[in-house]
Amino acid sequence: MCMSATGQVRCRDHTCGSGLLRRARPWLGRRAIVHYKAFPAIGEDQVIRPLHLLTSITLLVNLSLAMATEPMPQAAAGAAPRAITLDDYDRIKSPDDLRLARDGRQIAYVLDDQIFVLPAGGGTSRAVTPAGSKASAPHWSHDGRTLYFLSDRSKSSQVWKLSVDSFGEASQVTTLGRGFDALNFSHDETQLLLTSTVAAATAGADTQPGKGQATEPWVITRLQFKEDAGDGYLTGDRAEHLFVYELATAQLRQVTSGPYTESQPAWSPDGQTIVFVSNREDEPDASYKTDLWQVAAHNTDQGRALVRLTNDDRVKSAPAWSPDGRVIAFLSAEDGVYGLPQLAVIPATGGPARILTADLDRWISSFRFSPDGKWIYLAYEHLGGTNLARIRLRDGKLEPVLQGEQQVSSFDVSRSGALAAVIAHMNDAPELHSVAKARAHRLTGINDAYLQTVVRGSKEKVEFKSPDGTAVEAFVTKPPGFVAGRRYPTLLHIHGGPVGQFAYGLDFEAQYFAANGYVVVQPNPRGSTGRGQAFVRGIYQTWGITDYDDVIAAVDHVIREGIADPDRLGVHGYSYGGYMTNVIITRTPRFKAAASGAGHSYIVGNYGHDIYQQWYNWELGPPWENREKYDRLSPLLRAGQVQTPTLFLGGRDDWNVPILSAELFYQSLRKRGIDTQLVVYPGMHHSDWTDEFQKDFLQRHLQWFDRYLGGTPAQDNRAEPGAPGSMNSVP
Repeated sequence: MCMSATGQVRCRDHTCGSGLLRRARPWLGRRAIVHYKAFPAIGEDQVIRPLHLLTSITLLVNLSLAMATEPMPQAAAGAAPRAITLDDYDRIKSPDDLRLARDGRQIAYVLDDQIFVLPAGGGTSRAVTPAGSKASAPHWSHDGRTLYFLSDRSKSSQVWKLSVDSFGEASQVTTLGRGFDALNFSHDETQLLLTSTVAAATAGADTQPGKGQATEPWVITRLQFKEDAGDGYLTGDRAEHLFVYELATAQLRQVTSGPYTESQPAWSPDGQTIVFVSNREDEPDASYKTDLWQVAAHNTDQGRALVRLTNDDRVKSAPAWSPDGRVIAFLSAEDGVYGLPQLAVIPATGGPARILTADLDRWISSFRFSPDGKWIYLAYEHLGGTNLARIRLRDGKLEPVLQGEQQVSSFDVSRSGALAAVIAHMNDAPELHSVAKARAHRLTGINDAYLQTVVRGSKEKVEFKSPDGTAVEAFVTKPPGFVAGRRYPTLLHIHGGPVGQFAYGLDFEAQYFAANGYVVVQPNPRGSTGRGQAFVRGIYQTWGITDYDDVIAAVDHVIREGIADPDRLGVHGYSYGGYMTNVIITRTPRFKAAASGAGHSYIVGNYGHDIYQQWYNWELGPPWENREKYDRLSPLLRAGQVQTPTLFLGGRDDWNVPILSAELFYQSLRKRGIDTQLVVYPGMHHSDWTDEFQKDFLQRHLQWFDRYLGGTPAQDNRAEPGAPGSMNSVP
């Protein structure tokens, strides 16, 4: 599972200050890391989500998009496109970390661990860093003459730079023993901010113990003592503080200290003040609450004198200064689990905060100030997509910038006012676009050559009503060569999070199953982020109850449409999607096969065993006072009703949703004689799985479903060119 909220983590780990996409999203979506420390620093275009489980869909897709390193295959002249196979798992590529030059004329972005530069008006991309090392975080200098970036070519992640005039050989800027994980320059580019534990900074290298390196017992004293990393235990002084690195002298200066963690720091335009996020309550592990604080950048007392800007129960993240330094914008949510991050502003000198986007009622994922500081551009999730808008600081007037059936994964605004974004449409791979006059103009064709070699199943969005009349949407992917009037074996795929959403864009997992003859239905039930606060909060204390009706309604819809074969239904999901799979098999026998990945089954058994004590206490209360709530939401206790053959899978070292849940359910079904298997992946946490295990995971799903549902590979029923469902008809 994976929670998220403004201070949440939309991934699986909600350690000290993680924000949603840092909020510690429970039962995240799947093997991609999603736990952050507090909210991401604004300006990094990081999506902020609730602390719920990430969407397994987004995780898988983003993972596959981000991993490819080999050149795209070229289609042989006259060769017919083929069906997608498991070998295509990492073929789709996604540009990332895009940054517009100050004058708006060039775009730097990251692809396959290299930095590329592209003319903003269109043209050919150029790799400006070599293959063989990892480069990230491009940053254009204010004078436009230098491109800074992070690279590990000197063994640790350090700052390097390139001359924009020639983009020749890069030179190393920093030689700090501890590597940088972000580029956070002061506005005059003479200083860098980083966060670190004192031990790591003092030692000159990261000192977090790795798995298998512990030589002494773990001594536990804190309330939150688990994380989904390493050996899983949080011990000792793990508070992260702010440090300033002086480029001219190569000196590192500590500017905050104490028992609390500081995160997401941002420089004031004059370089004199730093704003950051911190939970400084008496027991920070017991609360999602975070606040904004300020510290003098050149203080000599390690931040003992701080200025508190906010003090309420909301979860804050991603602070950013306006260009004139008078205002600080940030994301603010009602709670750290289901609260929608809303855009707020506060005077930099202190005072009441103002929520600018209360009327929008949508999940804000990232934002940036306009060059003149009069507007703030923002990305928000909406009905399975992500739109761009801008809001006027003075009066909260909201203007659309780019709307429609698209997924905007990141964007940037230059000092000149130029706007660029990474965008995917209904069934396409993400590409770089320029945006102007409410239109997006595609600048890259990174995935075009590969996509010409394969046939995709068609993808569409449908809307239907849940039994209580609530409107719900789902994405439906059909096999290549789909024949109208024929019913197909159908897979209900449930996303993780639970706060998240299935979205527009090419989804490898759905395409893989479609290529093997399955219709794939991916609903966004209550708990998903595209329909507003009430919709997200619709599963509060009703996990697997309210959203059960929504996902079953999605299946009923495709049956009514004559697409799904009601006698050949399967269900699967990861994280919260695995939990929902466990719920479904205890409530209905209509699914003939199921696959549950990292799904909770016995909630009380994970109280103190996984990373979600904060979430459980906030929503359900302690189990000795509210045991009935825990039992009501625990599908394991209804294992006696299961008739569905079920495959259980998970990581051996997953502390987000420990393998214990799968083991308990597997043992129960095995005892009852229900066909079942348990697959445990050694060394794997909730996310960040190896390619080999990712592929194995999908292949075992397919084999399980083929065994009970009898899918037919698309190679056997491929459509003629131009026919419905053929590649030529795919948008």
